[in-house]
Amino acid sequence: MQPTNVLTHTSPHTADLPARLVLLLATGAGLSVASLYYAQPMLGVLAEDIGAPASAVGLVPTLTQLGYALGILLLAPLGDRFDRRRIILGKAATLAVALLLAAGAPSIGMLLVASFVIGLSATLAQDLVPAAATLAPEARRGRVVGTVMTGLLMGILMSRVVSGVVSEQAGWRTVFVAASASIALIGLAVWRGLPRFQPTTRLPYGALMGSLLGLWRQHATLRRAALAQGLISVAFSAFWSTLAVMLHAEPFHLGSAAAGAFGVAGAAGALAAPLAGRLADHRGPEVVTRLGAGLVAVSFAAMSFGPLLAPALQLVLLVVCAITFDLGTQAALVAHQSMVYAIDPGARSRLNAVLFTTIFIGMATGAVLGSLLLAHGGWVAVTLLATATSLGALAVRLWPGRR
Repeated sequence: MQPTNVLTHTSPHTADLPARLVLLLATGAGLSVASLYYAQPMLGVLAEDIGAPASAVGLVPTLTQLGYALGILLLAPLGDRFDRRRIILGKAATLAVALLLAAGAPSIGMLLVASFVIGLSATLAQDLVPAAATLAPEARRGRVVGTVMTGLLMGILMSRVVSGVVSEQAGWRTVFVAASASIALIGLAVWRGLPRFQPTTRLPYGALMGSLLGLWRQHATLRRAALAQGLISVAFSAFWSTLAVMLHAEPFHLGSAAAGAFGVAGAAGALAAPLAGRLADHRGPEVVTRLGAGLVAVSFAAMSFGPLLAPALQLVLLVVCAITFDLGTQAALVAHQSMVYAIDPGARSRLNAVLFTTIFIGMATGAVLGSLLLAHGGWVAVTLLATATSLGALAVRLWPGRR
């Protein structure tokens, strides 16, 4: 967009990218983004332990997602301007400290502050994905980014399983302590194994942030991808942020471990995400985005009939739908990233920032609306919201774009 301010980048791995480095990037992305979701299956237990009302505890996932959205918007674009390795190390240190603060929080106030900082610093995941795209040779770029994204998606989904089981056996504070230790280890591995990155622009911070609006205005592909995935994210977050509370109440009376176990079902869907990437390569990402949004809509529409079934059958329906809507969500995300990263290789961090800022605004919106609807309209109201927003995403993808 502004060639006089763009630096030529030379990848330090022009021939190939070591498998251990790909594994480090995928693991780091998964563990850092998992920090956003550890609290969700523990909300019922956590509220009882610190004596906080359900309305206040519901702000924990909301502030975490808002912090993440702001971090992507305000911090992720710096990856085009500075050495991405230094940014990753700084965020890893901040995230490890914030997780320790959450573990020792004596009240809901401290926990809410820690949750917001966790969200801000967990954006190091969104520095690791563009790092993978930059380091990978052209012939393997799609496969490498897909592998790192699989690690990120598995972190999102398996975090609920881990936190649910560990909190039930050792307490919710132990979950945050272990998470802090894992991020510290990732920071050490990055310090030892990740090369430095040459910036792709000399733009000052104000102009760098201003270029985000320019990218949004200039590229209809970016606008449609961000809007569609943001609508899907409302549905995704409304489900996961209310599931633990719903299962804790009648007629199920299930604990945090049961809520966390649903992450296994979601992980089954996420494991199929690389298949979506291959399909996007052969049939085009537009087809995959439509299939993904449609699958999410059908899953939530089916889920809305759950209260008509016996509790055991309702749980079966929830598991099946968790698999299918997570598959649709991740398939659409992989395809949308494929579209966005192809727009301008020199602005990948900023393009990624625009896409994921919209996604996590959707996540925060879904957490708020899901909690309100569960309290005032019950579980059916949550599923109807998710159905409506995913149909909106499908409409965005079906609407003819400018040629």
